[in-house]
Amino acid sequence: MVQEYKLHIGGESRDSATGETFDNINPATLENLATVQVAGSEDVDRAVEAAEEGFRVWSEVPAPRRAEVLFRTARILQERKEDLARLMTEEMGKVLPETRGDVQEAIDIAIYAAGEGRRMFGETTTSELKDKFCMTVLRPIGVVGMITPWNFPLAIPGWKIMPALIAGNAIVFKPASDTPLLAIKLVEILMEAGLPPGVVNLVTGPGGSTGKAIVQHPRIKAISFTGSLETGKWIMEECAKTMKRVSLELGGKNPVIIMDDADLELALEGVLWGAFGTTGQRCTATSRLILHEKIKDEFTARLLAKTKLLRVGNGLLPETDIGPIINKAQLEKIERYVRIGMEEGATLLLGGKAIDPGLPGYFFEPTVFTDVRPDMRIAQEEIFGPVLSIITVSGLEEAIEVANNTRYGLSSAIYTENVGKAFRAVKKIEAGITYVNAPTIGAEVHLPFGGVKGTGNGFREAGTEAIKEFTEIKAVYIDYSGRLQRAQIDME
Repeated sequence: MVQEYKLHIGGESRDSATGETFDNINPATLENLATVQVAGSEDVDRAVEAAEEGFRVWSEVPAPRRAEVLFRTARILQERKEDLARLMTEEMGKVLPETRGDVQEAIDIAIYAAGEGRRMFGETTTSELKDKFCMTVLRPIGVVGMITPWNFPLAIPGWKIMPALIAGNAIVFKPASDTPLLAIKLVEILMEAGLPPGVVNLVTGPGGSTGKAIVQHPRIKAISFTGSLETGKWIMEECAKTMKRVSLELGGKNPVIIMDDADLELALEGVLWGAFGTTGQRCTATSRLILHEKIKDEFTARLLAKTKLLRVGNGLLPETDIGPIINKAQLEKIERYVRIGMEEGATLLLGGKAIDPGLPGYFFEPTVFTDVRPDMRIAQEEIFGPVLSIITVSGLEEAIEVANNTRYGLSSAIYTENVGKAFRAVKKIEAGITYVNAPTIGAEVHLPFGGVKGTGNGFREAGTEAIKEFTEIKAVYIDYSGRLQRAQIDME
C-alpha cells in the first residue's frame, strides 16, 4: 500500500487543511512512490506561527551550539547516503553516481555551514571620535521562506537550509512537487539531529498555491527561490510590495567555448558530461557549444561518435548513462523545442525524439543541433533537457560575444592551452562562474554559486557569501567617553 505523507509543522506531522493530495511518480517506471498532502494558505499560516516560535528559541542558541546540530545532520546523511541516493534516483531519475553526488553535496554544505558557526565574523574599525568603539555584527533575518526545484532535491535545499540555520533563522520550506520524499527525509534527519521543533517546517504542494502563499505571507521576512526566470520575476514583484528580501537563483544558457588549440579529448569529455549529465536537467548544463571553425568538423565528428554510445534507461542500473526526463510536461517541452530548432533552420545531427528503453516512463534521446545561429530560440531559451546547440566562430572575441549574447549568465567554460586566452575569457564572459578546461557543471560548496543578468539578483549560495543571504548587518557604536559626542560635529 502506498504511504501517505503529511505536512511537518512545529515538529509534528500534521494533516493539511485542504484535504487534497498528489501522487509522487517515478519518472522511469511511472510507479506511484507515495501520496503527499497539499498545503493551503491556512497550513502556511500555521507553519509561519510555528516558525516564529522556533525562531525565538533557535536564535538564542549560540552559533557554535547550532553547529553541533548540523554536524550531526551531516553524520546521519553520510550513514544513509546509499539509501537516500537510491530513493533520489527513483524519485527524479538521474543515475546513481549522480544521486550519490547530490547527497554528498548536502553532507558537504552541512559540514561547511557548521564550521561557519565559529566564523560569522563582523568587522571592527576605528571611530572618528575619542573613546568610542565601532563594530558590525551579523543578525538572523527571522522566518525565511524557501522554494526549491526537483533536479537537486537534497543539494539545493541543503545550500539554503544549512546557512540559514547556522545564522539562527527559522524556515518554511516548500520542495518541488516532483521530489517531496527527499525533502521529507531531510527534515526528519534534521529533527533526529536535535533541531528544535518549529525551526524547519515543511509544506508540500504546487507552486501556484502553496508557493504563492509563502511568497505573499506578510510575516515571512525573506524568500529564497531556485527555479525559472518567469517565476523569479513574479516573486521579486510580490516581495517588493512588502519590502521582503528575496534571493533568486534562476535559469542558465551556459556556453562552452572550444578554441583551436584546445585538448580536444579533454574538451569532449567535458562537453558530454556538461550537456547530458542529469539528462541536461540542470541550470548549469552545457546547452551551447561554441566551436572554433578550425576544429569544428573534427570535434563534431568525435562528439557524435561518443554521444551515440550513451545508454538511456533506468538510473538504478549500472549500465545507464542517462536517466529519464522528470515528467510528461517537460518531455513535451523538449519535443517542442526540437521542432522549433528545425523550423528555425538548425540541422539536427542526432536524436530529437522520445524513446522507449523498455520502460513506460519519460525518456528522450541525447540531441545535437548544428548550423545554429546565436539568435535562434534554441540558442537563447532554456530547454532543460539533453539538447546541445553547436555554434561556429572564427576566433576568441567572436566566441565571447556569442557566449554573452543571452539574457542568462550563470556558468561558462573555455577550453584552451593559451593562458592569455583563458584569462581574457575569465575577464570578459558575463557569468557568475567560469571554468577553464573543465565543463560548466561541478560547483564546490566553499565557493559562491550564482549568476548575473537574468540568472539572479545579486545573492550567492554556498561559500562565505551564503551567510550574507540569511543575515542582516548591524552597526554597533559603543561610546565610553561619558559625554555626548556627535559624529561629524564634535571632531576637534
